[in-house]
Amino acid sequence: MPALLCLSLKKARRLALTAQAFTARRPCALVTPARINRLIERLGILQIDSVNALVRSHYLPLFSRLGNYSSDLLDQAAWSSGRRRTLFEYWGHEASLLPLSMYPLLRWRMQRARRGEDIYQQLARFGREQQGTIHRVLAAVEEQGALAAGSLSTRQERAGPWWDWSAEKHALEWLFAAGEVTVAGRRGFERLYDLPERVIPSAILAQPLLTEADAQRGLLLHAATALGIGTEKDLRDYFRLNPGDARARLAELVEAGALLRCEVQGWRQPAFCLPDAKSPRKVEASALLSPFDSLIWERSRTERLFDFRYRLEIYTPQDKRVYGYYVLPFLHNERIAARVDLRAERAAGRLVVHAVHEEVPGLDGEGMRALALNLRQLADWLGLAQVQLNCQRESAGRLRVALVRIEGD
Repeated sequence: MPALLCLSLKKARRLALTAQAFTARRPCALVTPARINRLIERLGILQIDSVNALVRSHYLPLFSRLGNYSSDLLDQAAWSSGRRRTLFEYWGHEASLLPLSMYPLLRWRMQRARRGEDIYQQLARFGREQQGTIHRVLAAVEEQGALAAGSLSTRQERAGPWWDWSAEKHALEWLFAAGEVTVAGRRGFERLYDLPERVIPSAILAQPLLTEADAQRGLLLHAATALGIGTEKDLRDYFRLNPGDARARLAELVEAGALLRCEVQGWRQPAFCLPDAKSPRKVEASALLSPFDSLIWERSRTERLFDFRYRLEIYTPQDKRVYGYYVLPFLHNERIAARVDLRAERAAGRLVVHAVHEEVPGLDGEGMRALALNLRQLADWLGLAQVQLNCQRESAGRLRVALVRIEGD
């Protein structure tokens, strides 16, 4: 099939940045629950990650786009009760927070999980072999309400690494994947599980069950809206669809005119975008990005869009790390212009910069000032009084000067 559009790489970047809401930050604007909900509806998903070296990852994408906001508002949207709750947890792009409006689009995935499909093999095997434990755990949730896995565990030895779960934890995770329980809240970072009818609004649960094809088309359209432009792999990765499903649904969406097939300068694979996709003539945005931000979580797309190779080095031995432990890319004026290794030392009230690495051709004076301002705003948002530079590189020297100037303004 011939390409219908040919786009420059700059145009593709602007489509992506606009779709990902990097034109949303308005200085001094009050960040209300409504603004947060609109942004999450637009993105469709926030990936959850447990690493807390700076702040848990699901809080950062909102800060990157909106600036200073109260993280309590996200907590309320995710884990409160009543009308303030607008999000739910499920396997979207890994463990994720999603708008309640997307719950019907994921029920087919829950049905597949019940059949032992599209979930981790170990969990699928547990579902086949341990139905007695699963029924016992579900009965406990029905009777007692929101429960943590630890309160149900019958094992005597201490739990070990990721998959060294108790039988009860396995049962809860199988029930969660199958949609038989959902996350009612969190205690610290520990999930509390309850029945969906006690958490998800009845109007959502009462909606007719979508066919797999309809739901998958809906997810791909949402991915295209959130990404602006992407290859088949980019679009299916957003909600982790399998390749066969994604290819079939994309062909149907193109045939129906809901998506346009296009070519992007330098991309080997064809891309897809919405027929009415628009972008400004330029995007002036500066932001520190979570490693799990939806703009960059598909690493091959990040390389194609920004010529920026990014790998998280948390699990790399310290002596083999290139850039640092918890490194945030710095977006500035349509480029990912630098990467910064950051840590929040909460007890000391410090945001510590362990390393600054500029990307070629580097940051000019305005760009370095923008980085300094973002670091100062990040520290303020986290309630940290000081930005401390522990890096001896030339970039850090220029950043130190920029920070001093900002502090003096």
